[in-house]
Amino acid sequence: MVFKINGGNRLCGSLKIESAKNSVLPIMAGAVLTDKEVIIENCPKISDVFAMSDILRSVGKIVKFCGENLTITPDEGFVGGDLNFSTDLASSVRTSVLMLGALSAKTKKAKIPYPGGCDFGGRPIDIHINALKMLGAKIAEEDDRIVCGSPIKGGKAVLPFPSVGATENVILACVLGKGDSVIVNAAREPEIVDLAAFLNRLGAKIYGAGTSVIRVEGVKNLNGGTIRPSPDRIEAGTYLVAAAVTGGEIELNNVNAENISSLLGKLCDNTCKFKIKNDIIYLHSGKRKKAFDLTTGPYPLFPTDLQAQASVLAAVSDGRSKIKDEVFKNRFAHVVELKKMGAKVSVHGNLATFDGVPVLHGAEVCAHDLRCGAALVLAGLNAEGTTVVHDVKFLERGYYAMDKKLAALGADIVRA
Repeated sequence: MVFKINGGNRLCGSLKIESAKNSVLPIMAGAVLTDKEVIIENCPKISDVFAMSDILRSVGKIVKFCGENLTITPDEGFVGGDLNFSTDLASSVRTSVLMLGALSAKTKKAKIPYPGGCDFGGRPIDIHINALKMLGAKIAEEDDRIVCGSPIKGGKAVLPFPSVGATENVILACVLGKGDSVIVNAAREPEIVDLAAFLNRLGAKIYGAGTSVIRVEGVKNLNGGTIRPSPDRIEAGTYLVAAAVTGGEIELNNVNAENISSLLGKLCDNTCKFKIKNDIIYLHSGKRKKAFDLTTGPYPLFPTDLQAQASVLAAVSDGRSKIKDEVFKNRFAHVVELKKMGAKVSVHGNLATFDGVPVLHGAEVCAHDLRCGAALVLAGLNAEGTTVVHDVKFLERGYYAMDKKLAALGADIVRA
């Protein structure tokens, strides 16, 4: 499956942003902790959600879409044994690792395969395992699976890096644990706040989400509930950059501007103008694009998940731009593809240096991962001629109907 893009069209119009993929997936894992119904509103119909749905079904949940909402209920006839799920399911989505914390909390024993997802290196799960051990969990490796065999007893887990996944795994493991648990150097991302808000709505006692210290008081059980996660800041950022690289003018609905303030600042420096009212962002892109520098980091710094998209803007901005990724230092698969389209860029370690060109040109390129694919689509929108983006299956992991949304804004893009 490919996207075929005839570039050069200016994007104009409005679109609605989905609930955050990176909130929905941990919330789905959190649904394992309750025997009651959970409803996730405005849930994106993307392949990662479908993969996580299959994992939940394998451990005794009924998962189905009702319009825009995802409903998760217990399967009363399920006989699950030790609640294993297959390596194939785990390899399809990296968030499967969160089942370690969720299942160990609910069943007092979890046995999960190593997770999958996009491969750009530097994402070991040792930080998850060590944090759980600090809180009393006994973890071992058995037949290429991770086994967690005891409940959380409380205590302090100090993370060496504010890992989003490790923070989420520890929260999930502690909710039904004994005593009080504290996570030090916790991730502060909005998706952490969403997970905590969801679990608290079900009856959990989680304090400090959104700060570097999170405290969890264990409870005996959870109820059901409904949650509307925050808007997907990465989807919103992707479409804002798309408008910038095409000289466009767009309005995004269902956006939290505060959550993408680091991107908005860079776009303002790049001659874009904004109007923000409630959950609506209006962007008007200036014609002349100016070089910029950025460094990715944990929230509230610039998100690594927008680094590849920002690279496209750097590639067509006047002057020299420098982009440094301090989160995933090998996340530059898109650079090789952008060079095929005429980008002038060099990479040294985790630093990419761009000497901007007036416009890119069409080429056949390959999406190596989710955000690389998004960047190549944006490059195709800017380019003269036709761009063919291969392996768009990666895009479907995180963007719902991307081709249709872009076409509605005036892009000449088709799936073939």
